[in-house]
Amino acid sequence: MTSEPRTSATSGTIDVLVVDDDFMVAKVHRAFVERVDCFRVVGVAGTGAQAVSAADALRPDLVLLDLHLPDIFGLDVIPRLRSAGHDCDVMVVSAAREAETVRGAVRHGVVDYLLKPFESEELRARLERYADRRGRLLGTVVRSQADVDRVLAGAAGGSSPVAALPKGMSVETAELVERALRETDGTLSASECAAMTGVSRVSARRYLEHFHTVGRVEVSLRYGVAGRPERRYRFRGPAALRPGGEARA
Repeated sequence: MTSEPRTSATSGTIDVLVVDDDFMVAKVHRAFVERVDCFRVVGVAGTGAQAVSAADALRPDLVLLDLHLPDIFGLDVIPRLRSAGHDCDVMVVSAAREAETVRGAVRHGVVDYLLKPFESEELRARLERYADRRGRLLGTVVRSQADVDRVLAGAAGGSSPVAALPKGMSVETAELVERALRETDGTLSASECAAMTGVSRVSARRYLEHFHTVGRVEVSLRYGVAGRPERRYRFRGPAALRPGGEARA
């Protein structure tokens, strides 16, 4: 287990504990997290027991939790954290795809569930969404049922993807990207989206990955002759209309 002391200088940051039994994977995830504004990794643990001990010492705000740990199943770490008095949030990062495991994670109140392997932008989008939701929840003053309903909607991630964008993303650009997705027959790559909207390929990719994170698009991979597979995006909503009112196929 590796850790860093918390200081008052970290006020305003979201402190993260990375839990993964593979040292190299944990190192990569740590690097991914620390690329995101306002997030800081305060510790790394390789077992469930180490995770609980690290939480005792470091009091993280968020635990990035792998499930296949050498001593106990990852989901069993969560009730141990609660029994020890920790109210930190938990985001599952795992290759486990079994429906019962995902349902179990939901029952344990995880804030998100990200399947391995993934790229840094996928984790970035989820962390930024979490930070936005956390900030709104912490700043909420409950005066009426409507306020309660807004809190519950925020905890469930129920806001629309355009209205609740991560920090640094604009509604105008999100609408451009969504329009490009809606008007495209089949799938769209980040480069093609950039050409259609006039934004950079990196920006287009970031917005596309955000829409994937919130469930507005589905992603497929196109394999070429050499190199990494190309990620293709398809809008999940209703088909756009052609001029004259005819729906696209």
